[in-house]
Amino acid sequence: MSLTNTPSANRLHIGIFGRRNSGKSSLLNAITGQSLSVVSEVAGTTTDPVYKAMEIHGIGPCMLIDTAGFDDEGELGGMRVEKTEEALEKTDIALLVFTEEDFTEEGKWAEKLKGQNTPILPILNKADLHSDSTGLAAKIEEALGLRPVVVSAKTGEGISEVLARLLRMLPEDYEMPSIVGGLVNKDDVVLLVMPQDIQAPKGRLILPQVQTIRDLLDHKCVVMNVTTDCLDTALRALNKPPKLIITDSQAFAEVYAQKPEESLLTSFSVLFAQYKGDIRAFTEGARAIDALTEHSRVLIAEACTHAPLSEDIGRVKIPRMLRKKVGPALTIDMVSGTDYPQDLSGYDLIIHCGACMFNRKYVLSRIERARRFGVPITNYGVALAKLTGVLDKITY
Repeated sequence: MSLTNTPSANRLHIGIFGRRNSGKSSLLNAITGQSLSVVSEVAGTTTDPVYKAMEIHGIGPCMLIDTAGFDDEGELGGMRVEKTEEALEKTDIALLVFTEEDFTEEGKWAEKLKGQNTPILPILNKADLHSDSTGLAAKIEEALGLRPVVVSAKTGEGISEVLARLLRMLPEDYEMPSIVGGLVNKDDVVLLVMPQDIQAPKGRLILPQVQTIRDLLDHKCVVMNVTTDCLDTALRALNKPPKLIITDSQAFAEVYAQKPEESLLTSFSVLFAQYKGDIRAFTEGARAIDALTEHSRVLIAEACTHAPLSEDIGRVKIPRMLRKKVGPALTIDMVSGTDYPQDLSGYDLIIHCGACMFNRKYVLSRIERARRFGVPITNYGVALAKLTGVLDKITY
């Protein structure tokens, strides 16, 4: 990925939902002016959701999601609908496509979206085939309290209105919050401690480090980057202590032991707990570590899917530290990517990664699911701060 590209996780996610053959793919193509999704008269052409990163004038960088029909049938159809449900959890704004007089299913999905506080833009598609589009639009508005835009993806009718309505629906926090906002000011010296171990791709920095550096530069800070073994040298080279030290969470104990008293301390993962999720939920969840016993069950969830590495933070280091504290019989399950259980009732704690690959809406939906099941949730950095005894000594 070029560093000039907006990461997928930082794009506004616009999901398109509707029945099979309602013209969702045609609508996506009409909005973008490109043939991005396969269009066919055959119902069920779109199987897995299609994610396409785009730049739309006035909206900016966004991720358009073309989903399978939510009325899909059979065993395979059920699996497709599950993928559509998953896309729903990532959606910042939903385009809900209507084409028929009976819109019972659309109403059910409208309730699901409202339940997740997802703004809905109703679309009455295939206007060129309806004898009374205005009348049908009025019925939809009366039944659901949502005024649809009447469009024809085939002729282009109404597409400009869709874009105009999308612009007006942009969330207030559409501009992603600052990663370091509130912690630094112009001209502050910030020291980044970045171990270059097996976790770091050769010749590159990991995404949270890159994004944090860029955010600090946007705040006009003076940024110094070092590895853990050079921390003492860097501190001695400065004529005054840095305002803030940001470390890899795995080095919390070592960095805390060396940091000047005047310097604030945090980690990349802790910053991302605030940036992508709910830092209060994560810090409160970390305190549940003290209540774990050998009979407890912990779920560790990470966004990335990669082959296990030796000394992997999620698969090796955190489990080792937990079992050292709680006992060797502690049960720990590991999931990655989108494999996040629907039923969380069997767990006593969830520890999530920094989620740099997920958008904020998706992370918040996972936190909300944990809350519904009454399961405390934290993230890697906050958990490591707790396990190393510095949770009450760091800033965020």
